[in-house]
This record gives sequence, structure tokens and C-alpha cells, in this order.
Amino acid sequence: MTEFAIRPLDPTSDRAAVEDLFRRAADYVELERGPTDPAALAEEFFTDAPPGIDPATSLRLGLIGPAGLIGKVDAAFGYPDPQDAYIGLMILDPAARSGGHGARLLRHVEAAARARGATRILIAALEANVRGRAFWTREGFVLEQIFPDRDYGQRRHNLHRMTKAL
Repeated sequence: MTEFAIRPLDPTSDRAAVEDLFRRAADYVELERGPTDPAALAEEFFTDAPPGIDPATSLRLGLIGPAGLIGKVDAAFGYPDPQDAYIGLMILDPAARSGGHGARLLRHVEAAARARGATRILIAALEANVRGRAFWTREGFVLEQIFPDRDYGQRRHNLHRMTKAL
């Protein structure tokens, strides 16, 4: 059986692996933003947070397989409400999709959110990402609100804010 580990990602020692993951997941990056430098995406992953949230308090996790980093997720706490956890982006290497890895990462984030006192978890899924929204729905998330016409790089999207009680 292949072993996988989930661990915090370090902005110094894991930056190259995060950049490489964004390169391998170029299909999602293209859908979300259009052509974007993977180094800029890695920088954003390690420094971005929702409004009013200290980026240092966010959880930045990697799913490590035998060949290295195959997935990553970030979650902020206290946004939009004090008892909330908010997933910024979960992304997987295309070769690792549909193998239960997204659910494995989500379970880890849910446990961390509960440990920090969160009572619900939120995600903003791109309307254009039909597979992604189907994943979140299967995992128990429900549509709360649609935010129209949000700019992401060279793309414009409707965002589906989805929530799940913890």
C-alpha cells in the first residue's frame, strides 16, 4: 500500500515543490486565472489570507506521496465570522485526482478547524469548475450564496460560496 502524509508546508523549504504543483495543475490555474507564473502563485499561497486575517494564523498543508507533493490546501480561521474556517484553495496534481486524496485533505482540515473551535467550514468554488463543485457537494457542502463577476487574473468568475457545518 502506498503511504501518504499530510504535513504543514514551509515557505522556504517547500516553495519549489509548491511551484511545481502549480505547474502540474496548470489546467486549474488556466481555468481560474489564465496564464500565471507558478512562482507568484506559490508566493500567494504562503502569504495570502482573507481580509482582516493574519496570514501567519492560516493552515497551509501538503499531501505528500512517494513522488513528493501531490496536493495542497490552505485554510484561514475567523473568516467571515469568528467561528468559521475558510478554505482558500485545495489543489491536486491531475494524476492524483479521483483517488480520494481531496477527501483525505478535507478531513484533516475539518479536524484542525474543530480543534480551533470552528463550527462551520466554507469554500468559494468557481462556477466554471463543475468537477470541483461536485466534489464539495459530495463532501456535504451546500450553496450559501453566489458572488457574481469576480476578477481572477485574466478571468472573471461567479463564485459559489458553499458551507458545511462541523
